[in-house]
Amino acid sequence: MKVSRRLAAAGALAGTAVLALSAPAFAHVSVAAEGTAAKGGYAVVDFKVPNERDDASTTKLEVTFPTDHPLASVMPERIDGWTAKVTKSKLAKPLEVHGQKISEAVSKVTWTADAKNGVQPGFFQKFPVSLGALPEDTDQLVFKAVQTYSDNDVVRWIEVQEDGQEEPENPAPTLALTAATGDGHGTTTASDASDTAKDTEATAADTTASAAGSDTTARVLGVVGIVVGALGVAYGVLAGRRRDTGGTGSAA
Repeated sequence: MKVSRRLAAAGALAGTAVLALSAPAFAHVSVAAEGTAAKGGYAVVDFKVPNERDDASTTKLEVTFPTDHPLASVMPERIDGWTAKVTKSKLAKPLEVHGQKISEAVSKVTWTADAKNGVQPGFFQKFPVSLGALPEDTDQLVFKAVQTYSDNDVVRWIEVQEDGQEEPENPAPTLALTAATGDGHGTTTASDASDTAKDTEATAADTTASAAGSDTTARVLGVVGIVVGALGVAYGVLAGRRRDTGGTGSAA
């Protein structure tokens, strides 16, 4: 009897362990670039907010931007049914972007649902943002996010992932940066644009010259054809006259 109970208990524990291992982890607020996020350049990123609650909607999202790597330009995309508020803060040390001094940077963007609908249970919403210039001295940017539900429940996605450690329960959205491309800033410079324009003008000039040369050649060939044709006609007329003259002399 005791053996049966022990076996039953062991089976129950094993079943619980299997369920725990097979149960999917809850989705969390994340961030990803649309394309690439190159160091020194600009990128469009999406903050993805899933709602796995079955009794409340997500009605507010607050994203705090990193202060150790401030971003001078942050522009959220307009989303129907949501209002975005951009908060800026003074920088302790001004930034220099494209030769200009920047004394403040965006510290937070807050999206609030216009109605109580928000992100419905079982759905997700993307919040696109254009930002830059991305820092060149780090491989990632960490954004701390706060998700608020219609029942006033709040989930803070603010835990930073440590190297070599397991993912925290409420990880902060982290954007991976790629190596700089092109001129090292991921953007087209004025010098590059000027060079491109010069190359375009040179190509256009070559094309025009080639077209002009072809047109001249065609005209010359046309004139030569006319002259040759006229000579041929004249030769035919003279030959005909000679035959007529010769024939009349024989009859006489």
